[in-house]
Amino acid sequence: MKNILLPTDFSDNSWNAIQYALQLFKAHKCVFHLLNVYTPVVYDVQYFEVATAQAGLIDAMKITSKKGLDKFLTKINKEFKNKNHTFSTISSFNTLEMEIEELYQGNVIDFIIMGTQGASGLKEVLFGTNTVHIIKNAKCPVLAIPNDFSFEAPHEILFPSDYEIDFQEKHIQPILELTSLFHARVHILNASFGYPLSEKQEKNKQKLVVFFKHIAHLFHSISNQSVPEAIANFQLKTRINLLVMINNKHSFFENLFFKSKIKQIGFHLNVPFLVIPSKI
Repeated sequence: MKNILLPTDFSDNSWNAIQYALQLFKAHKCVFHLLNVYTPVVYDVQYFEVATAQAGLIDAMKITSKKGLDKFLTKINKEFKNKNHTFSTISSFNTLEMEIEELYQGNVIDFIIMGTQGASGLKEVLFGTNTVHIIKNAKCPVLAIPNDFSFEAPHEILFPSDYEIDFQEKHIQPILELTSLFHARVHILNASFGYPLSEKQEKNKQKLVVFFKHIAHLFHSISNQSVPEAIANFQLKTRINLLVMINNKHSFFENLFFKSKIKQIGFHLNVPFLVIPSKI
């Protein structure tokens, strides 16, 4: 049974991600953990020891958090009642990153689904700050759902790769799970500037051939385009329902998302984005 974490700040965006999650795993037995974290603007331990007003604020935030989770849970049971799904709620005085790390270490979760933007909804920002940090640091797969994206079954999956990763079953298993649920086809996309694949890259590519041998898949090689350009141009020709990448340090993934300021990436996400950590 899959344990899925659904972080929420009670925004429309987080509710949209929850709806997507419930429909994606409609036929799969899952435990969904609704999580809301709360921290005051100023967090100082010594200040807490003497500030009763701050303590009162924490109590108020805790009550608001629990009420919000109960409200969302009631809404889920009303609109998405499903015998395959069970739920728990987690209200925590913590940062989102730290809480996710603690839940993962406690074997509570093995998958995260969240919205890409917070309540601010700044259109020029690709991901909200929380989403960027979670994607970068999470030790389990993270599925980020764009704001206002209505659920579509992921029949066509785009999987860009530079073939620099020594692929293991744990990297590919999340993709295989989705393909089995929806009879999906996987498009493996390699973008380069005309250089032939190295011996190492060819070897890793052949591993993908083996992993995907029982499902529909196609290999695509694109020359003289950057990865963002190749992804964008591919989507103009083929309707893609899900983008998948493996977060591998020193790979094109890290260069694409974390070595530029978020507003300068120039890569616009318009479909759900599954990020699989290279170390699971």
